[in-house]
Amino acid sequence: MTYAELAAAARGNIGPYCKACPVCNGKACGSAMPGPGAKGTGTVAVKNWEAWQALSVNMDTLHEAFSASTATRVLGRELSVPVMVGPVGDVQRHYGQKYDTTGYNRCVLSAASEEGTLAFTGDGMDARIMSEATAVISELGGCGVPTVKPWDAATLEVRLAQALGAHPVAVAMDIDAAGLPFLRGHVPPAGAKGACQIAEVADRCHAAGTLFLLKGVMTPSAAQRAADAGVDAIVVSNHGGRVLDGVPATADVLPSVARAVGDDVAVLVDGGVRSGLDVFRALALGARACLVCRPFVVAAFGGGEAGVRDYLGELSGELSDVMEMCGAATVDDICADMLWQG
Repeated sequence: MTYAELAAAARGNIGPYCKACPVCNGKACGSAMPGPGAKGTGTVAVKNWEAWQALSVNMDTLHEAFSASTATRVLGRELSVPVMVGPVGDVQRHYGQKYDTTGYNRCVLSAASEEGTLAFTGDGMDARIMSEATAVISELGGCGVPTVKPWDAATLEVRLAQALGAHPVAVAMDIDAAGLPFLRGHVPPAGAKGACQIAEVADRCHAAGTLFLLKGVMTPSAAQRAADAGVDAIVVSNHGGRVLDGVPATADVLPSVARAVGDDVAVLVDGGVRSGLDVFRALALGARACLVCRPFVVAAFGGGEAGVRDYLGELSGELSDVMEMCGAATVDDICADMLWQG
């Protein structure tokens, strides 16, 4: 099934907040929270999507014929495509009752694994979200990336131990989740973390033989501080606009963040990436891979595990097509010169 078909199938199974739009551009969600909307004016998610659409690519077919390879190496793993499923915490709270969090995580983790890539899982105030997610990752031999919130020290100790106990490919922290309105002022508390605290988490992960990612990095300075703290990868992310209104799109800050850290850490990006063309644009701006979140929820609600696999296949096929039309035989061949600079 195509994504448009999956979205059509999801309508009636998802909601009431998510509308399962044919193009997941944030315009129908607005500021609906709970739900997939953005904070305040609800426009940052729209801005994320529009920033990718504003980038034109340089078509160049004056080259020998080839079949593009979308394979890449990210987080120490060979992936079939530079796309990973982004994390969702409380699925029923935000998207509807068809899946509980365990069922959703099992769906996307299994589909991603079968398609040769990875899925991230989320976290939340309900402790079962983390414990159930890590149980599924453990069943799959560690093929997944659990994401912990920036909790207080006591809660973080428990959640991090659960995450590492699954022996995952990597552990992530979405540090920007400190700004989620349904986490502020609640128990357990979440909040900002200093570089020393991040270094401690990185050390803990490395001692367990696991990579550590920091998600929610939006400035070159923060990227450099993260690198200095020992993180293995960063995710350029504004949390889909859900933590702060009035911030730039991830596409707009990605080049400066990537330049700031060079090859010191792997740079990933999320926010409004919806097509293989968008993935190509992101890689040309300096990302190693993309995280895609909301559309995979729609794909799961519309077609289950097969739907998630279909959408991954659609992204891979679109990316391959753009690569062949722009002269990039491999993912490593994609560069800034393939974007129009007019």
